[in-house]
Amino acid sequence: MDYLIYGIIAYLLGSIPTAVWVGKIKFNLDIREHGSKNAGATNTFRVLGKKAGRFVLIVDVLKGVLAVMIPFFINNYDWSNDHLIHLKIISGVFVVLGHIFPLYARFKGGKGVATSLGVILGVHPPAAIICIVLFLIVFILFNYVSLGAIVASVAFPLLVEFAFSNENLSLKIFSIVLSSAVVILHHQNIKRLIKGNENKMNLFKK
Repeated sequence: MDYLIYGIIAYLLGSIPTAVWVGKIKFNLDIREHGSKNAGATNTFRVLGKKAGRFVLIVDVLKGVLAVMIPFFINNYDWSNDHLIHLKIISGVFVVLGHIFPLYARFKGGKGVATSLGVILGVHPPAAIICIVLFLIVFILFNYVSLGAIVASVAFPLLVEFAFSNENLSLKIFSIVLSSAVVILHHQNIKRLIKGNENKMNLFKK
């Protein structure tokens, strides 16, 4: 029963369509009708500017962190307790699903990258920090947000398996599923990267 309860809470939390609401409230437009038509932080940066983009990014990451930490705050489990890990994984899956298919925005949301980052920050902080560093390195070197996200997502299960030698099978499976989902949702970006016409974004350009 607790899996169901935390799953529902996580889905409703993930369903908060940050980019959509910011676009409509502050700019009187639907972000899903502009740019890449994706309701995520990257498209918000491009269409609405860095201030709005930063806000959306932070909130979407926090959604993931909060969703997987709620079971930890409510239950008096040790951090490495298997049941807690399972609850966090369930919450992580549903908060990302909520972001991709938001209840409050006609089930049309973002790709879940920022929220997935929040999830792995809550589930496995050391691996998450390395993934963030990898993302930034790739992004700064090549100016492709999508490429950075793909590299970081592929690195996550590899880090869990080889760098940290985690013995929890559920966590290993979760890391593979989450990584695969991010890559699959970026299939159009991958096609554009191969063709050389993917949109670039300069982190330091005003």
